[in-house]
Amino acid sequence: MKTNAELQKDVQDAIKWQPLLNAAEIGVTAKDGVVSLTGVVDSYSKKTEAEDAAKNVAGVTALVEKIEVRYPSSYSKTNAEIATEVLTALKARWDVPSDKVKIKVEAGWITLTGEVGWNFQREAAKDAIKSLMGVIGVTNNIKIKSESMESVEKAGIESALKRNWAFYDDNIRVQVSGHRATLTGTVDSLYEKNEAARIAWNAPGVWSVDNELVVDWN
Repeated sequence: MKTNAELQKDVQDAIKWQPLLNAAEIGVTAKDGVVSLTGVVDSYSKKTEAEDAAKNVAGVTALVEKIEVRYPSSYSKTNAEIATEVLTALKARWDVPSDKVKIKVEAGWITLTGEVGWNFQREAAKDAIKSLMGVIGVTNNIKIKSESMESVEKAGIESALKRNWAFYDDNIRVQVSGHRATLTGTVDSLYEKNEAARIAWNAPGVWSVDNELVVDWN
């Protein structure tokens, strides 16, 4: 079990390791596995990069993110200009059915809505716009409505989890109800928790995933 000081240093080192980030911009505190990130960065992509770096550190059981995106005072874009760039970025992605995604821009904050067939399309929409200048945050409210009308196969998700190198035991339990999959049990890291959800989302017919996995690292 890492001490608070050891976990704090590991997260700080992970952030320093990211070429995009200046470690001085990000403050890190750690207590009993819960890591808090604070500070100010000059792009939304830096904010997400810091979050991802922290989530992948062994010993992190939860992440509290309070990083603010603040562009230089000399830089400004109207909501209309940002919206135009967002729409262009979405249309440029082959994995985003842009005609099914709607956007709203308020003071640089992007809200995505609509319906797509797969979760990877939902994630790709957010990924397409996170590096755009002027964006300070993204709320991804896109819903999944698979073209497959069949119920989710529990055995298929269980087999996919067993095939993945990240999982060494059977502490993940899968329950399905119609188009909903629920994951319960324990994993060793936030990375494993997120990876399990990603695998469940790949199952044909999944419209929602309830990720109730508990991170228990010791």
